[in-house]
Amino acid sequence: MQGADLKSVSHEITSIEQLEELYGSPKKISIDKEVGYISEHYKTFIEASPFFALSTVAEEGTDCSPRGDPAGFVKVINEKTIEFADRRGNNRIDSLRNIVRDPRVSLLFMIPGIGETVRINGKASISTDPARLEAHMMEGKLPKSIITVTVDTIYFQCQKAIYRSGLWTEEAKDDRKSIPSAGQMAQSLSKVEFDGAAYDKAYPARLKETAY
Repeated sequence: MQGADLKSVSHEITSIEQLEELYGSPKKISIDKEVGYISEHYKTFIEASPFFALSTVAEEGTDCSPRGDPAGFVKVINEKTIEFADRRGNNRIDSLRNIVRDPRVSLLFMIPGIGETVRINGKASISTDPARLEAHMMEGKLPKSIITVTVDTIYFQCQKAIYRSGLWTEEAKDDRKSIPSAGQMAQSLSKVEFDGAAYDKAYPARLKETAY
């Protein structure tokens, strides 16, 4: 094949048939582990998780945000429902804006030291019900809202990604000397005068005061 012809060959996957031919069929357990309710084992995992990533979608695009609190902060209400507090943040409320427009969400739960993760796909709603806010009080402070997720599907992910990344190993920890700080990143992007060094210096104390 001539050089010109080589350039015309596309290696882009553009159909489900191409994908299935490339990857083959999943193992039966990969299908069976996905269910439409929170099993006892999945419940145990969720209640032991201090962290998850929340993915939302709307007409403008997608968003993914980290969510964390002491283990147990995500409450399993029943086999189809979980809820958690929306804690203080930067007031961009990207996830909340998306949920109001499109309730579809995905959540990825992680537990430090554990290789498996648990994934939920479902639909979310936002509430300011005082009784439910009270149930999620932390350090004497109420969240502004509660997010409830109705589970469509839930399943666990095997350890391969965590294993390959070495995420929970001591060797994977970074001393941050080569990683830009929040202040440095903010200063480089700010359209107004911003003192990144002062921001970084004050942040540990501010974090303790504003976490809730």
